[in-house]
Order: sequence, then structure tokens, then C-alpha cells
Amino acid sequence: MGETGTLVIRNIGLLLSGKIEQPILDADCVISEGGRIAAIGREADLDTTGAETVVDAKGVTLAPGLIDSHVHPVVGDYTPRQQQLHWIDSTLNGGVTTMISAGEVHMPGRPKDIVGLKAMAIAAQRWYENARPSGVKVLAGAPVIEHGMEEQDFKDLADAGVTLMGEIGLGSVKDGATAGTMVGWARKYGIQSTIHTGGPSIPGSGLIDKDVVLEAGTDVVGHINGGHSALPDDQIVCLCESCRAALEIVHNGNERAALLTLNTARELDKLDQVILGTDGPAGSGVQPLGILRMIALLSSLGTVAAETAVCFATGNTARMRKLDVGMIEPGRAADFVLMDQAQHAPGKTILESIQLGNLPGVGMTIIDGVVRTGRSRNTPPAQRLPEVIPA
Repeated sequence: MGETGTLVIRNIGLLLSGKIEQPILDADCVISEGGRIAAIGREADLDTTGAETVVDAKGVTLAPGLIDSHVHPVVGDYTPRQQQLHWIDSTLNGGVTTMISAGEVHMPGRPKDIVGLKAMAIAAQRWYENARPSGVKVLAGAPVIEHGMEEQDFKDLADAGVTLMGEIGLGSVKDGATAGTMVGWARKYGIQSTIHTGGPSIPGSGLIDKDVVLEAGTDVVGHINGGHSALPDDQIVCLCESCRAALEIVHNGNERAALLTLNTARELDKLDQVILGTDGPAGSGVQPLGILRMIALLSSLGTVAAETAVCFATGNTARMRKLDVGMIEPGRAADFVLMDQAQHAPGKTILESIQLGNLPGVGMTIIDGVVRTGRSRNTPPAQRLPEVIPA
């Protein structure tokens, strides 16, 4: 089926919306047309005729495709950081359909002069737009800002199609005043910003404490739980209290600080600001199941309902990042993950199993209304598997 076709997914056992205010929908059928969600509801109430592709969900759970808010891609489906091929395809097998670059910092010989860094950002944006690895939406081309950049540089980047800024602190700009000025220029031209939070991750990066984060005023507080080293507890609490920005918790960070962030956000009624990333590839490697692992971690140890934890990796990120994915509602991209409780995993339901800390089994991924993968080669096997049936 091409992106112009009609897809019907029927016999859905549980539909997770991605919306934190209503994480579960009373529906068993989703229809997409031209790669976009067209209708949601009970199959008996919907017109399912004329479908080019029909998926029988076999009673499994359908959720929006997961979003990894923090990755460091380089080119294609290859990372020189770990000398690894097909890491993006492997992550798709973990239910992730959209990835957002926090900077292509692992490119060998990465240019740090202003002309060079702009050129690389534009090229990275183009090559991931032109060739999606396994269909995954990799939003890339995130320049790492350096001293000497002027407002015109940000206008040039925006005019060329760049919409992201690499995490502040990985380049020479590490002070709040300079960062704040550049974030303002970026925002003026529609470029979204994020900042490294915590101690240095690799040689060349630096400490970014709460004062720098607050003065910079970025749209995303990148890896608030450290990447890898977290800030002291009082600084994390202060950031949660003071920031209206996205509070990004990552897999390659401090798990204790992740739970502190979650608990503080809950006390402040800011769970809608919590988003998830992996911060890979990195020294910790590549985490194909990193987003699912964070959902299970935060649900089990953070005592958050599993359906709410799924929103951290879907609708919350979509809203904070202004994306057209991540929620099950008409008009949004038809990006889905179908999953079920893993075979022999404890728990009476998939949600209870996740809240006990277990990963679900991914049975199918769909991007823009097109089936991309079947049974995951990376998750534990699901109890039931959806299948494409004759239309």
C-alpha cells in the first residue's frame, strides 16, 4: 500500500491515545487515508469499505508510534560512535517511529567553523528528509552553536529548512548569556532549542548547571536527569519548578534523577511537560528498546499508570515539539505501534504488566499508513500478533 491508500485497523483490544488528559479511548477501529488518521471509533459505526489494506489487530493494543526526543544520528542508518549499522531500523523494532536529533555531534571531523557547521546542518536535514531509514522519521540537521554566530546565521539556517538546534553545551557556547541571545535568534526564525543539562558527557562538552539552563531559556531541558552525570537534587527540583519547557528524561542518564524529576513534576502538576529520549548512540551504546524501557521504568518505580507513561513518549513530546505525530486523532500522521503483553510476563493485562516493570512485545509498526515491520526482532515475543488480512 502506498501513502495515498486507505488503511483499516480493526479488532483493537485497547487504544492508547497519547493524550495525557485522556490516555485511553473507547474505540476498536482506526482508519487512515493518504497517510493521515481519518476516523477513530467502533467498527460498527465506521465506513470501512474501500480499504486497500486491512490489519486485524487480534485484540492487541494500538498506540501512537513512539517518539525518541533525543538522538545523535550522523548519516543514514550508521553511527561511527559505536561503529554500528542499522541502529535506526533496530529502534523501529522497539516501536519508535520518530526520532529528533540533538545534534550530529559524532560526525568524524565535525566542522566547528560557522560556514562548515551551517553546511553540515543543512546537509543532515536534507539527507534524512530524502532517505528515511526503514521509513523512520528522523528530524535532523541540528547545528551545535559556536561563538561568533550572528542573527543572520540563524536566519540562513531557517531559510534553508533547519528547524532544530543541537544541544547547547556541546560546542564552545557554554554560558547562559550567549546561549540566551542565540536561543532568542533561533526562536525568532522558528528553530527549536535544547540544552545539555548536567556534567560533561564526553571530552569537549562541559558542565551546564541550573543557572545556565534558566538563563538560556531553551524549549527543551535536555536530559534533565543527566547525560550521564545529573545535577544535584536541589538544582533538578529548581528546574522543574522554574521551567515551562519540556523536561526531558533520557535512558542514558541517571535513573535516580529520572525518578526525582518525575516525582517533582507530578507534585507540581507538570506531568504534561515530561518527555522521553534515549540520548543514543552514545558511550552507553544504542538502545533499540530504550523508550519502552523508560516507559516501564517510570511506570513501575515511579508509580505512574502505564497508559500515562506512554504519553510521555508520544503526545507530550508531540505537543512540546510541535509535531503532527504522537496522538490518535483525525488529521495526524498515521504512525502506530501495535503491541501486546509479552508471553509469560506477570500481570493480568498489558498495562498491569508494564506497571510491574515488564516490556511489552511489539507486533507491528506502521508509518504514514504503511506497515513497516511485523513481529519485533528485539522485544520479548507478544502473546498475540496482528496481521494483514485480505481487504
